[in-house]
Amino acid sequence: MQTDFFINLLQRVKEFEDSEAFKPNADVEDFRVWMNDKKYSDESPTKLFKNENHKVSFTENEICKQILLLGRYSKLMIRKGLGDFPELANEEFTYLYRLKDEPFLTKIQLIEKNGHEKQTGTQIIKRLLEAEFLEEKNDEDDKRSKRLNLTKKGEAVFHDSVSNVNLTSKILSGKLDDDEKNDLLRILKKLNEFHAHLYSEYKNSDIETISQLLSK
Repeated sequence: MQTDFFINLLQRVKEFEDSEAFKPNADVEDFRVWMNDKKYSDESPTKLFKNENHKVSFTENEICKQILLLGRYSKLMIRKGLGDFPELANEEFTYLYRLKDEPFLTKIQLIEKNGHEKQTGTQIIKRLLEAEFLEEKNDEDDKRSKRLNLTKKGEAVFHDSVSNVNLTSKILSGKLDDDEKNDLLRILKKLNEFHAHLYSEYKNSDIETISQLLSK
């Protein structure tokens, strides 16, 4: 029994080494995360819920599963794509790029446009300020408020990182053809518009209240 266990373990390790998740400095934690993701990917939501005698909406659960997996894969690819820009490799680059598109936002505006909780967004902005990519200026209309903008250093990092971000975006779009990309973009925009509305208007509501909006 013990021999079979070690043989099976070695087989899983070999699968991990052959996977895209493997990297030269991979450790036990990377292997554990890969095992969890593989189990989650292999497990059918229908089977999972049937085992527990629950009703399941297969399509909706499968959408949820695919979105979660895509989010994980995206984070991994973004870290790779922005490897030359470690200060931007998490969520920071989305804040930098948003301010390039819409300068002089308040902290709250910037956080909300990125769909983050206040605490998470505040920490990201703090890191960007410490890296001297952003600067704060007093709001001319409201002296209690400050507005954010890119510094010259932030502008330089933006321009230097554009090609990396474009390449990462291309990889994340996979091998979809142009029609598939346009269809996916249309559907994702529609889904994000719905969730942006929830984020803006129902952030503090419970899940039962939010679920009622599906029938409206």
